[in-house]
Amino acid sequence: MKSPFDRNKNDTNAQSKGIGSQPIWRTMFMFLLPLILSNALQSIGQLVGSVIVGRWLGVNALAAISAFFPLFFLLVSFTIGVGSGSSILIGQAYGARNEERLKAIVGTTLTFTFILGVVLALIGGLFTWDVLRLIGTPENIIAVSVHYARILFWSMPILFLYFAYTTFMRGTGDSKTPFYFLIVSTALNVGLLPLLIFGKLGLPKFGIYGAAYASVISTILTFAVMLVYLGKIKHPLQFDASVRQHLRMDLGLLKLLLRLGIPSSINMILVSLSEIAVITFVNRFGSDATAAYGAVNQVASYVQMPAISLGITVSIFAAQSIGGNQFDRLKQVIRAGVLLNYIIGGVLIILVYVFSQDILSWFLTSKHTLDIAHSLLMITLWSYLIFGHAQIITATMRASGTVLWPTVFSILSIWCVEVPVAYALSHFSSLGIQGIWVGYPAAFIISLSLQYSYYRWSWKKKRIERLVH
Repeated sequence: MKSPFDRNKNDTNAQSKGIGSQPIWRTMFMFLLPLILSNALQSIGQLVGSVIVGRWLGVNALAAISAFFPLFFLLVSFTIGVGSGSSILIGQAYGARNEERLKAIVGTTLTFTFILGVVLALIGGLFTWDVLRLIGTPENIIAVSVHYARILFWSMPILFLYFAYTTFMRGTGDSKTPFYFLIVSTALNVGLLPLLIFGKLGLPKFGIYGAAYASVISTILTFAVMLVYLGKIKHPLQFDASVRQHLRMDLGLLKLLLRLGIPSSINMILVSLSEIAVITFVNRFGSDATAAYGAVNQVASYVQMPAISLGITVSIFAAQSIGGNQFDRLKQVIRAGVLLNYIIGGVLIILVYVFSQDILSWFLTSKHTLDIAHSLLMITLWSYLIFGHAQIITATMRASGTVLWPTVFSILSIWCVEVPVAYALSHFSSLGIQGIWVGYPAAFIISLSLQYSYYRWSWKKKRIERLVH
């Protein structure tokens, strides 16, 4: 059996040949498909849970889950940033065939991630009620939302270790193994949902909390199976004695890890804080509005998946072009990314527009709540094409190491446009809750304008023209 190091080298060579032998858009599309499928699978468990909770347990139950997720996303944002930093270090060590350094990075990251998970579990578990009350969660759902949140918070240390390991594998160029185990996790989650919610096969009936338990149990079981599998195939990332020797954190590595991860963490934290601000505005309109917000976010999460996946794809192909001083290919990558965004995203958005009532009815049975959600979806759906275009420009600049200004522009568009527009139109205009959703397209348009202006008039001159000369 070939070692993972050898397999990675062969995959890289094959990819390089593919890039040169077929149109760039086709190569990018074939790379893009697994990413979209991975992102879709990550949301299927949550989607099915929302459908079951919304249709069989009611609007208030769905609202209770929806009220909690912005807070949960806030607490995991820092870990996502740390994961992005560790994937860079893992990739460097793996590419250099430095297995000792790879093990040190894994050990340091695992220990830091576990400690971070424990701290955030304590903070989240102890202060959930206070935070949810602070953001205006309706009184008729806050108790259920707090209970649901605490189940996930107390499981954070293990959940974070699983997230870390999937990040490690992607850092070695292995995207297939995380995808396969994601299928396992999703299948377990979907299978456990009705059993734990309704108490089937002799299991306790947990009601709405069964969705949280299904998520936790499926993740823990998948993580355990993954560790066994990595040990069986002698993967460099297996949790063996050499990794355990490095569980005492290397402070030098930790500083480097944080330096790489903190910019992404700050961006993620500020995005999640903006969602907390938005749901605070939504909560003013009652639990029906909160449930509508949750349903619309579920649909929007799928609509924006191609854009997010394209951002990752463009960043990888752009980095290859920049590294090889291939200016013409870089231009082809950008054009192909923009083209794929408008074709794939456009087709998906048209389908959602046509079948929006049917799709929203998966989550909502109340006609009043359904009407709120439908009106909100009509306002924002088209703007995700603009969001995708901005993602491609941002990914191109990040591929060259330009991180600061794209991050600044993203933060400005959210906190100086989206949140103020949502607040002003929902509080001081006749639009009411619909005014909140106007903030999203406004922010996307401003973000694209800022990103493209900087790309066209500053970054392109400094970075791209250097390749030509």
